[in-house]
Amino acid sequence: MVRKQSQVAESGCCPPNDPCSSRPPLADRPLLSFVEAVKVMALFKMLANDTRIRMLHHIVRSREATVTDLARTLGMKPQAVSNQLLRLSDTGMLASRREGNNVYYRVVNGCVAPLLDLALCLMEDEGCALPPHGEPHE
Repeated sequence: MVRKQSQVAESGCCPPNDPCSSRPPLADRPLLSFVEAVKVMALFKMLANDTRIRMLHHIVRSREATVTDLARTLGMKPQAVSNQLLRLSDTGMLASRREGNNVYYRVVNGCVAPLLDLALCLMEDEGCALPPHGEPHE
């Protein structure tokens, strides 16, 4: 699977017409403060879990998923799935809605799918790499 840099850039972190899409490029932002770096580290630590990554991917693919659906898909006990969903929900990445006895979870943060896609890009494609010194592709 070969992706062009422009395709990755176009996917961006934010959906079109989202207020955060007006953020300056990363290279143009000031250096992260210690507190900001610690927050990013905590987020990456929370995401550094194969189960949570697979859950996010399943929810992105299916748009919504119940605990039962996730448990069946991932071969886990519903209580274990609920515990992991709680961790993901605490980040603001997920939201839920109740319909009868079922609770449906969906991704509400537009950066989740592009982040997963970029992680796969880093593993699969050399074409997604930035040129030396972080200069953008032209």
